[in-house]
Amino acid sequence: MWYAFLQFWARISFPLLFCIRVRGRENVPARGPVIIAANHQSFLDPPLVGVGLDRQVHYMARKSLFGYGRLFRWLIESLNAFPVDRRGSDISGVRETMRRLENGAAVLVFPEGTRTRAGEIGPFKDGIFMIAMRSGAPVVPTAIVGAHECWPRHAAFPRPGVVHVAFGAALWPQDYSGQAHRMMDDCRAAVRELYEGANAARRGQQ
Repeated sequence: MWYAFLQFWARISFPLLFCIRVRGRENVPARGPVIIAANHQSFLDPPLVGVGLDRQVHYMARKSLFGYGRLFRWLIESLNAFPVDRRGSDISGVRETMRRLENGAAVLVFPEGTRTRAGEIGPFKDGIFMIAMRSGAPVVPTAIVGAHECWPRHAAFPRPGVVHVAFGAALWPQDYSGQAHRMMDDCRAAVRELYEGANAARRGQQ
């Protein structure tokens, strides 16, 4: 109920602040485990993806966010966030991701591992694709465009702008015969293609 309540108000307020456009929702399975793999533009990314979908989303978040105070930790945990060490070698984070996927969750991850500095799409890390291989969960390539301009790394607060979120066709682990790196390359290529299409649509909207 709490997640649904905040999602309802976010769906009212976010389009006013950021003029959100979402396409490709039908590419995200309505139920069952799925990994949503998106480029990482700003702190706005998790709620922007969550607002665009009808199902609840679980968020893989860096551990340091859970040290910002009890209230903030309670808030993000109440919205399905869980901590991972983005430097790698975090067995507990892998186990928690697997557990949530086994329970049929949609898990949002940022394979770049950190927010962009100039809006570009950085290299992907293969950890989440190895988890996809183990869990059998499909990976949905997702592009976020415009969030960097609304809230870049150096800014203390967000500002209004135009944001597009595009969900692409799912990639299925069984099509890759255990080749996580090839799946990663295909996912990054799909995110780039979605990004370019969404960016062109966004420029036409401005």
